[in-house]
Amino acid sequence: MENTVPVYILSGFLGSGKTTLLHRLLDDWKEQNLLPAVVMNELGEVNFDGMLVDRSVPMAELLAGCICCSASADLSMELTTLVKRDAPDVIVIEATGAANPLDIIDNVTETSLYTKVELKGLITVVDAAHLLGLYREQKGATYRLMQEQIRSASALILNKQDRVSPEEAEEVQSLVRKWNAFAEIIPAVRCDVEIKNLMEAMAEVPVTGQPEADDDGADVESQGEQHASHDHVMAYTHYFEHPVNSEAFEAFIKELPNDVYRAKGVLSFSDTSGRFLFQYAYRETDFLKINPQGEVADVAVFIGEHFSAGELRRKLLRLEGRLPNRPAAVRRSL
Repeated sequence: MENTVPVYILSGFLGSGKTTLLHRLLDDWKEQNLLPAVVMNELGEVNFDGMLVDRSVPMAELLAGCICCSASADLSMELTTLVKRDAPDVIVIEATGAANPLDIIDNVTETSLYTKVELKGLITVVDAAHLLGLYREQKGATYRLMQEQIRSASALILNKQDRVSPEEAEEVQSLVRKWNAFAEIIPAVRCDVEIKNLMEAMAEVPVTGQPEADDDGADVESQGEQHASHDHVMAYTHYFEHPVNSEAFEAFIKELPNDVYRAKGVLSFSDTSGRFLFQYAYRETDFLKINPQGEVADVAVFIGEHFSAGELRRKLLRLEGRLPNRPAAVRRSL
């Protein structure tokens, strides 16, 4: 879909360096003459980090609650408000260090069903020394949360390298690679990274990325196969240009890989009137006829771990008729 606003999530435990990276991102986008917007989440009543953000940057504050639980409904509202009121070119969400990124991903992709936003990347900032200490203890809620933040990332910044020895730095890098085999790992001090390289790394390991194609979709097959070996997708958003057959879509849903554990969307079917909201979870699917208010695109979101966005895209394009179906295999006679 054209004119969608890319959204990036900053994850990482308290004190890891997320706010430092946020300022580097904002400076880079402004140098490109882009208008960034920020959603900042704090567990407390005051957003001290937000006080340091340039006032020219549109900002929404979610205070006194965690963005992945008590403030989750507010996130959707704030994203929608930012898009309509400020028309930013890009939005970055800085989550509180206590947030589970999987819940934020779910919330942002839910918002993409009715607002023109698209989740593009999840950056996790890791305090190398802190993680190493927790790993050696092998216990505690903080340790488990940091594991989730690392596993969910499409790019990992191993920050505070000046606080660990070269041997410890190698140990930490090996550790995070065990938990996330796909994300680019970028060592850093004070999150001093090349933003262009960071964005390129996330494009290789997208959260909602789609292989680009010519208008006729002719090169989708080759591009998809090229990236199939390292697809790591937390969520994939597909915007439909044409209605699809309801029975064919249900068959597609039944064949989803086990790594896709959640899906939802708004659809029009070619063989029945009206529009439908569909929900998929734990191998169960539900369709509800709806009459959406305002301009709502036909869109589906798929959430999971390590599944191939390219393969889902090709199947959906075939359902729409935007890609030819694969020819049936010809059995050779002996």
